[in-house]
Amino acid sequence: GSGDSAWPVATVTRCLLPSPAAQQEGDLRIREVYERLMKMEAELRAVEEMRAELAHVRMDIQQLGAARQELMGQIQGYTQDLARSAVELQQVAAVKAETQELRHETQHLRSSIELEKKGYAESYEQGQEMQKKLVSVASEVEKLRAEVANAEKRSRVAVSAGNQGYAGSYGNPNANYAANPYNVGYSMNQVNATDSGSQYGAGGAHSSWGAYDMQRAPGRR
Repeated sequence: GSGDSAWPVATVTRCLLPSPAAQQEGDLRIREVYERLMKMEAELRAVEEMRAELAHVRMDIQQLGAARQELMGQIQGYTQDLARSAVELQQVAAVKAETQELRHETQHLRSSIELEKKGYAESYEQGQEMQKKLVSVASEVEKLRAEVANAEKRSRVAVSAGNQGYAGSYGNPNANYAANPYNVGYSMNQVNATDSGSQYGAGGAHSSWGAYDMQRAPGRR
């Protein structure tokens, strides 16, 4: 009975033990599963690396966005500066043109002032010469007045002497003519000549003085 009970145990054991083919197939399956696990682990590591890289890229994108905003602000500031510079350049050009115009006007005024100075100097010199001439004319007039006064004195003396001679001749004509027959005639001729000269001299002097007064009249005005 014991032999019969042992046989089935051995048979069962043999049946439970895998065959070489089955064991080889199981090993192949285990190896495939292991390789799949290793591949999945590698893929997981790659995914984690990609996630980290993606996070880094996102951070870089944020930083680049902030830098872009900053650059846009700087560009806007530069644009405003350029606009102000353009306006300032236009103002500078206008100021430069105005300065050039003022410079031309200043030169024109200087030229006008120089011409006026020159004309004033010439007028002053002419005035000095005119004054000298007027002084000379006044001196000549004074001389003529003195000559006229002397001529009038001589004329009055001659007329007085002629009247006295005429009175003596009228009282005793024979004695007068006997002494100097040409005395009365000479005296009368001298009186007439002196009187004529006195009248001519006085007239000439007064005419000259009147002409001098006419020349000085505009100056006194």
